[in-house]
Amino acid sequence: MHNPVRSVQRTIWRRDGASTGLRAVPEETALAITYNGGTYAVMMGSPQDLRDFAIGFSLSEGVVRSVSEIQSFEAVDFDDGIELRMWLATDTAEGISARRRQIAGPTGCGLCGIDSISEAVKPAAVVGPGRAFTPEQIMAAMASLAPLQKINIETRAVHAAAFWTPAQGVVALREDVGRHNALDKLAGHLAQDKVDASEGMVLLTSRVSVEMVQKTAAIGASLIVSVSAPTALAIRMAEAANITLVAIARADGFEIFTHPHRVAIDRVAQENNKETDHGNDHAHIDVA
Repeated sequence: MHNPVRSVQRTIWRRDGASTGLRAVPEETALAITYNGGTYAVMMGSPQDLRDFAIGFSLSEGVVRSVSEIQSFEAVDFDDGIELRMWLATDTAEGISARRRQIAGPTGCGLCGIDSISEAVKPAAVVGPGRAFTPEQIMAAMASLAPLQKINIETRAVHAAAFWTPAQGVVALREDVGRHNALDKLAGHLAQDKVDASEGMVLLTSRVSVEMVQKTAAIGASLIVSVSAPTALAIRMAEAANITLVAIARADGFEIFTHPHRVAIDRVAQENNKETDHGNDHAHIDVA
């Protein structure tokens, strides 16, 4: 088990003087993705939930279509990184030989090694109808993240990606120094547990770039909620992928950028009107 957090000595300067002490910081290491003995990509990331990361990366990259195509997995430690070794079925392995990328990507690089514009902005999968959520459910989902971000509580320096359903709350949460890695780790976990992504929403603590939309579409979720803003290309990609994109989620509300029909704002208005008619100042929302 690799420790994703290290304690380091540092000098602290404040206006009233200097002092020394320890600070918890996230670990960062090279993660080499290999298939059948050949290196496909090298990413920088947090050294935990490595099986989830390898499987999620393989799915979001389109290297495999299902977990069953990965016959075995092994994480091998080296002095300067960790090799994530996967062996694929013969037919699948033959299809990646032309795509192999022997490059090193920066932390959480979502498009490193892409060698054409068309590949970088390839259309995301179009998700199904999914389901609708009330504003209260979206707010409750985002509020539930912070207490579960164990590494971020210690370091204040990592991203998180989570999956939430009305029935279970937070089904899974993964953290990483790279936002793309966190989402790949989440994808790998959901795929292994055969979670029906159409029943919930993907929650992000980072900005929403086009790669985050592509990865969410590969997961099959129809709603993304993020604390930060989306890029213009991410909005266009979400629109085309039939994904509802909710961003800038704060304690007092959020903004909807695409496919607003999955956010049941009208339902809240109806409930408020109903409660007002009965002389009650507080609306009751059923979030079951």
